[in-house]
Amino acid sequence: MRIVIALGGNALLKRGEAMTAEAQRRNIREAAVAIAPLADEHEIIITHGNGPQVGLLALQSECLKDSGSYPLDVIGAESEGMIGYLIEQELGNVLPEDKPIATLLTMVAVDPDDPAFLNPAKFVGGIYSESEAAGIQADKGWTFKKDGDHFRRVVPSPAPLRIFEIKPIKWLIEKGAIVICAGGGGIPTAFKDGKNCLAGVEAVIDKDLAAELLAEETDADLLILATDVGNVCINFRESDEERIGLISASELKKYSFPAGSMGPKVEAAVKFAENTGRIAAIGALKDIGRIANGEAGTVVLPSSGCLPEFSAKEEV
Repeated sequence: MRIVIALGGNALLKRGEAMTAEAQRRNIREAAVAIAPLADEHEIIITHGNGPQVGLLALQSECLKDSGSYPLDVIGAESEGMIGYLIEQELGNVLPEDKPIATLLTMVAVDPDDPAFLNPAKFVGGIYSESEAAGIQADKGWTFKKDGDHFRRVVPSPAPLRIFEIKPIKWLIEKGAIVICAGGGGIPTAFKDGKNCLAGVEAVIDKDLAAELLAEETDADLLILATDVGNVCINFRESDEERIGLISASELKKYSFPAGSMGPKVEAAVKFAENTGRIAAIGALKDIGRIANGEAGTVVLPSSGCLPEFSAKEEV
């Protein structure tokens, strides 16, 4: 079975932890231990988030007064290399020495006319006072919005359309490699002036929707969206909270989930199930082996009653 595993932010940095290299490596080591057993029986493709890392790199870039801020596509590429290196090394430490692992910088195309460019909404970088934000906006043309008591830069989050490196990704999988790619939603790119000339875009692509596209384009049998909770829940953290186990995509679409957390994962899982007729699952990283066997997490089926070998409990 070919499995795309999308590691949520908790695989790199748990809530409340300092963003040190040591903390990220420790968490990635835990992710590697959880993923490694699947590599014996399945083809594995790994993608990951990069929000905190992009934020850190953006802050570092802003400190370089003489050279100007680095564009987000370059910062995204830096984060892909940095995180891919850590995942690749920690996986290599728990897998047989002859198991090939490759990290691939991955460009993802977006439509320059995507409506998201008219309404930037993704927060990136540091916090500023209203006067500081106004000064930077006048100087650099950035867009700012209020985030709590401060102001932060916001950028567009356009939909991913195409993964340019899909051929080498498939080649590596077919040669038996574990492939780490499309991290953070991929490096946002678009064709310049409608010509066959790629250029970076000041945007951030949603990592879950990019993972769904990756799973579709690599003909994956299963998409796992790993996070820090065991299941998708209705009325999360309320007295009437209800865990979802086995559910059809059409049923799951009837519920609403927060855009900043579970919403994109549910959207990606539903889209993959409906577009491919295959299974997507959302659950805790520590349960990833059981999720792959249909024994844990929220398992999203393309239609009601199909694939009964998936035994996730609490059907909705």
